Amino acid sequence: MSRAPWHNQFNHMLQRIQTIFLILVVLFMGLSFLFPLWTLTNEEGIITHQLFNLKLNIFSLEDGSLTEVYYPYLFVGVLAATTMVIAILEISKFKNRLLQMKLGALNAMLMAGTLGIGVYFATDLINSMVSNGGAYGPGLFLPAAAMICNIIANRFIRKDERLVRSVDRIR
Repeated sequence: MSRAPWHNQFNHMLQRIQTIFLILVVLFMGLSFLFPLWTLTNEEGIITHQLFNLKLNIFSLEDGSLTEVYYPYLFVGVLAATTMVIAILEISKFKNRLLQMKLGALNAMLMAGTLGIGVYFATDLINSMVSNGGAYGPGLFLPAAAMICNIIANRFIRKDERLVRSVDRIR
């Protein structure tokens, strides 16, 4: 019994090290939705504000209610989701290394934007809270880890392209 052609392509795609790093990009950017970018706690250690990729949660201590503010914090989440989609697209274009390199460069810019806007919003909230500035959360550092993985993946893609070109020159 022979294997389906897609199965061979899938195996070939997974054998490339840059695919692993691009999967890590998707994983880190996905995890950035689960962890807060910034958290503010009061003197008793109770969380009063949490900034996530898509929203700012404000917890009321009087009545226990939760207020969710989406604008303008939604932009961080939109950029993070876009980088995930581009990384998945980059993985699927494993036969076209030049397109992969272009997508990797675009993704690096979008991840830098995600990180920059996240830091801006968190710092703005820290400056607006007079009593306690709060603390940066792991969600703020995950895009930086994704950027590092993206850079490493792009280096391996370039290395593959150089290898293919050198083999073509020899022929």
